[in-house]
Amino acid sequence: MKINSDLPSLAGAAHWYNGQYRPEELQGAPVLVHFWSVSCGVCSEQMPEVARWRNNYTPRGLRMVAVHQPRSEKDMDLARVEEAVRGYGLTQLVAVDNDYSVVDAFENKYVPAFYVFDAEGHLRLFQAGEKGLPMVVKAIERVLTRPA
Repeated sequence: MKINSDLPSLAGAAHWYNGQYRPEELQGAPVLVHFWSVSCGVCSEQMPEVARWRNNYTPRGLRMVAVHQPRSEKDMDLARVEEAVRGYGLTQLVAVDNDYSVVDAFENKYVPAFYVFDAEGHLRLFQAGEKGLPMVVKAIERVLTRPA
């Protein structure tokens, strides 16, 4: 995805935890979409930071969606994913994208990967890997303080 691209639909996910996807709940608010995988060690290491973002920024209006992107057949086991969701303490909406519909809509190739959208639904930052977390925080701060 290119900067300024519109927030793609998340409707193609096969399974949801912590609620159901309702596009209208994401409209008019900044959104962070976070791709992760149960088999990704870097993802596991970053989950406490993602939880801090959720705790700090959702009260300020940020909407967060975690998208589980399987990297192998073993990663498609819903029981394994559910255990990880509980173990990581993910309370935000979690999509399980075993059919890669959301992955394809975002053209995502990496886990972890972070997409920050402004309140108008335009992509403001894409960041993948372990080194860019400070950039994600700066982008979240920008989209939360930008007038709608």
